[in-house]
Amino acid sequence: MSFIHVMAAVICNPSGQILIARRPNDAHQGGLWEFPGGKLEEGERRFDGLKRELYEELGIQVLKARPLLDVRYDYPDKSVRLDVWKVTDFAGEAHGAEGQPVRWVEPAELNNYDFPKANVPIVTAARLPDSYLVTPDLTNQADLLKGLARVQSAGIRMIQLRQTQLGAANYQKLATAIVGGSSAGVVWLLKGDSPPTQPGVGWHLTATQLRRFVQGGWPNPKRREVWPVAASCHNAEELEMAEQLGVDFVTLSPVLPTLSHPEAPCLGWERVQTMIQRINLPVYVMGGVGKEHLPQAFEIGAQGVAGIRGLWLADRNSGFPPSRE
Repeated sequence: MSFIHVMAAVICNPSGQILIARRPNDAHQGGLWEFPGGKLEEGERRFDGLKRELYEELGIQVLKARPLLDVRYDYPDKSVRLDVWKVTDFAGEAHGAEGQPVRWVEPAELNNYDFPKANVPIVTAARLPDSYLVTPDLTNQADLLKGLARVQSAGIRMIQLRQTQLGAANYQKLATAIVGGSSAGVVWLLKGDSPPTQPGVGWHLTATQLRRFVQGGWPNPKRREVWPVAASCHNAEELEMAEQLGVDFVTLSPVLPTLSHPEAPCLGWERVQTMIQRINLPVYVMGGVGKEHLPQAFEIGAQGVAGIRGLWLADRNSGFPPSRE
């Protein structure tokens, strides 16, 4: 079986749209849509290969890009490594320089197009932001609402509502009020023993739930109507279970010592990188990290960073309790 190293790009324009191209009908996986790119030549550096392919295919010059996702997929006739980068700045007008149809689409519209199976995690990664906030447990609802308004104003676009001090009924009541009154474009994920019923709201599984569902099946056959579905992972076994279950993304922690548990064992960047390379899922690194760690997270193949304290932008009046991440 042959092995091919392919550079692929999630190219974003200033409006936030993403460029996709359709494969020729006579090509492998012909007629399907894909993220532009092509084969890395022997001895060629990855970024150089990305720039060359996008100039040849689209007539653009890449000015700014960074790693996004590394996917390994076995087709019946070949093994493919999709080395995916996110391109956020380029010169020139993108067009099908080789005659291929191209199209700018909104991230939420990507699911309306047929992609090769190897591209499925790329579609997910293209729709996800680089930061994922988990709310602290706050007994004062006014402090919670004030903090949520602050982080949304600061650009946080994906939030897990985590309030472990509340019972199921009160949590659901709070979630309904907060999600209904939030800023447009924010992706919310809720906790609980069953998928959320609110349209457009995701579900975040604990590691215990992840293990239970792998062993006994999903509690609701319609769970794929929920997007995104995420899971908390802390080791290689849980990462493998998350991939087996088919979640959309995971958090992996703890990467570094946290303020609440400075002596607790942590994974470290090198081990996290090795673990990420073994799965085809977007991974948010968590535990002792904040936005200042985004460059390092990108470099090891992570989608971005997740956190409580590191992303909450706390101040002396925020009512922030000791971190439990």
